Amino acid sequence: MKNSGARKAPAPKKTPSAKKKAPAAKTAPAAKKAPAKRAPTAKKAPAAKAPPVKKASAVKKPAVAPKKAAVAVKGAQTRTVAGAPRGESRTALVRRARRINRELAEVYPYAHPELDFENPFQLVVATVLSAQTTDLRVNQTTPALFAKYPTPEDLAAANPEEVEEILRPTGFFRAKTKSVIGLSKALAEEFGGEVPGRLEDLVKLPGVGRKTAFVVLGNAFGRPGITVDTHFQRLVRRWRWTDETDPDKIEAAVGALFPKSDWTNLSHHVIWHGRRICHARKPACGACPIAPLCPAYGEGETDPEKARKLLKYEKAGLPGQRLNPPQAYLDAGGRPAPPLGAG
Repeated sequence: MKNSGARKAPAPKKTPSAKKKAPAAKTAPAAKKAPAKRAPTAKKAPAAKAPPVKKASAVKKPAVAPKKAAVAVKGAQTRTVAGAPRGESRTALVRRARRINRELAEVYPYAHPELDFENPFQLVVATVLSAQTTDLRVNQTTPALFAKYPTPEDLAAANPEEVEEILRPTGFFRAKTKSVIGLSKALAEEFGGEVPGRLEDLVKLPGVGRKTAFVVLGNAFGRPGITVDTHFQRLVRRWRWTDETDPDKIEAAVGALFPKSDWTNLSHHVIWHGRRICHARKPACGACPIAPLCPAYGEGETDPEKARKLLKYEKAGLPGQRLNPPQAYLDAGGRPAPPLGAG
């Protein structure tokens, strides 16, 4: 019995092997450290979700924009931040400018000079008188002037006080009287009573600058020219065709974007659009047919109904500026302006 009991005594020695397994259990905390390192990467996920929320709210703003102008909404948002189309190449600018002109040609197929005239002499006088006033007021005034002084020789010999009284409605009537009598004398004495058809001769006449000269050359002689008036300057800058402010530099910059044969009609299209839709203070963006091409979309009223109330002349169902407009204008639904004093 003692021997058998002695043999059983070593059995508890198996416990050290159990103690050896205990250190293995100590390795468990090491496994817990690995997930702890991944925790910081998981925290970055919420930051990535923030930008899409801002973009979604920005897109909701142009919901009321006209369907044709929907393409321009993104451009308008970029414009308010950046101020101009970014990364536009010279080729892209030329294509965009020419496309705008083509679109305007479809909108105003009847565009024409908005001064009433029957010959080059009447046109050069009317253009000089149009400074600082509307073509409508000039058209309402010149019938009496040309009825009394039909030729350069007649106006050159006129009594200045009588001419001033006729021109009073156009404003600055004393300075304008001096200019039209002076240019009439120059025509009578230096050009045989005929209006010259060359730019270098026209700009020598009193009161005639490059703008007036190109109006006369393009519309009385059929020679291409760009008329850089206030409307033209405003729109080509809005469209980012040029950043120039000097009229001569604007003329050169815009002229380089188009074939010379397009210059005269381009002038009509741009000026007509500026008078009817793209106004100086409040453009009718929501009623603009070229809104998708305009980097300045959104400067004016974008609501279609409100924008339509801003339209002028035939676009608003109202008379135009000429008392005797071309037949094409009348055929397109345009209405002649009333004479002076007719209301």
